[in-house]
Amino acid sequence: MCGRIANTMPQDAMAQLFAAKPDNDLPDVPNYNVCPTNAVHSITADGGGRRLQSMRWGFIPSWYKKPNDGPLLINARAETIAEKPAFRVACRERRCVVVATGFYEWTKSEDGGRDPWYISRIDGAPLAFASIWQDWDVEETLIKTCAIITTGANTAISRIHHRMPVILEPDEIALWLGERGKGAATLMQATTEETFQFHRVSRDVNSRLSSGPRLLQPQLKAPDQAAHGQS
Repeated sequence: MCGRIANTMPQDAMAQLFAAKPDNDLPDVPNYNVCPTNAVHSITADGGGRRLQSMRWGFIPSWYKKPNDGPLLINARAETIAEKPAFRVACRERRCVVVATGFYEWTKSEDGGRDPWYISRIDGAPLAFASIWQDWDVEETLIKTCAIITTGANTAISRIHHRMPVILEPDEIALWLGERGKGAATLMQATTEETFQFHRVSRDVNSRLSSGPRLLQPQLKAPDQAAHGQS
């Protein structure tokens, strides 16, 4: 799964890298501890070009009367996304890219606690998460919402967790956003393991109130010494 991310990339750099026009109400950066229901940076595309905008991380299906009417849908499984009533239309018609510089996953420690790991690209480039979005509009309340798509982890990430987000390469983004033909479903697979680096970080990340660059500082522990994540 993907349940916590970090984004330290300046907004103008995001807009330039993804060739997107930025909205005026983007979430603040840097943010070292982006949690579910927080606003994230999302790229969409239509006939007028790409747009960098703010979305609530937590997809709200159209039939919810309130945002908390059902489960918090922060992830959508690639294997079943086309079948799930909440996601199947968005998968065809409303795909987006959530931008981050890294994400966190957890392993269980010998003392029963949860040890967080920070995962990022080896080349230092931002992560482009394949995602879907939904406008939730009830009683004149409009919320743009999204969910990050996950798939089975590659060999490297499976040392920490059995799932991982679907991460797009730069030359795959146009296809995912519907700018270049059909076949976006073929992109919903694990990225090659040579793409990533990861290290253990402080348990301070476990609190959604924690923030600051210290959250990314390495702690000493090798992933083969930890139990795999179970969530």
